[in-house]
Amino acid sequence: MTRFTVFLLSLLSVNAYAASFDDDIVAALLERTTHNVTYDGSYRSIAYPGGDVPANVGVCTDVVIRSYRILGIDLQKLVHEDMLKSFELYPSKRIWGLTKPDKNIDHRRVPNLQVYFKRHGQELTKSNNASDYKAGDIVTWMLSGNLPHIGMVIKEQDTRSGSPLIVHNIGRGPEKSDILFAYKITGHYRFVPKKHTNSFN
Repeated sequence: MTRFTVFLLSLLSVNAYAASFDDDIVAALLERTTHNVTYDGSYRSIAYPGGDVPANVGVCTDVVIRSYRILGIDLQKLVHEDMLKSFELYPSKRIWGLTKPDKNIDHRRVPNLQVYFKRHGQELTKSNNASDYKAGDIVTWMLSGNLPHIGMVIKEQDTRSGSPLIVHNIGRGPEKSDILFAYKITGHYRFVPKKHTNSFN
């Protein structure tokens, strides 16, 4: 087997994995929309790792966290470990006045997730072109009142605008809706871990 053949096979493997991840994360996101969740961002002490607030409450970040967790990926642990190593790169001191990581809340804050995805995923172009946003992409926005927001792209498109739908929680619980260009986009990322497990199979 030539080196070129090995290279092609590795590319096929990577592409197959990426396609599998896209399908799995979209399935996880859609599963989240079946839950009745009251919007509540109150600070709570939670277990570590694998900790979560009560299932009937949550905010926009919890949609992302819980979707990745279905695939066996614990953003609480990943963000906490990265902040232990590189706390100064995160905005916790500047925004919230913290002097050290807090495993109860750090992963549930949009600005921290933005830093993590930029460091450990792909930072993509903040485009005004709907076709630049693919299933499995993570998007962040700034809502009125300087409130950060986060959601993820799924494969469905809005029949009128043609924009891909987003699964997110803007206050009504996890839902899919056409909000991609409704607010100022502050970030566009992909985070495809090297390994994930699929709880749907």
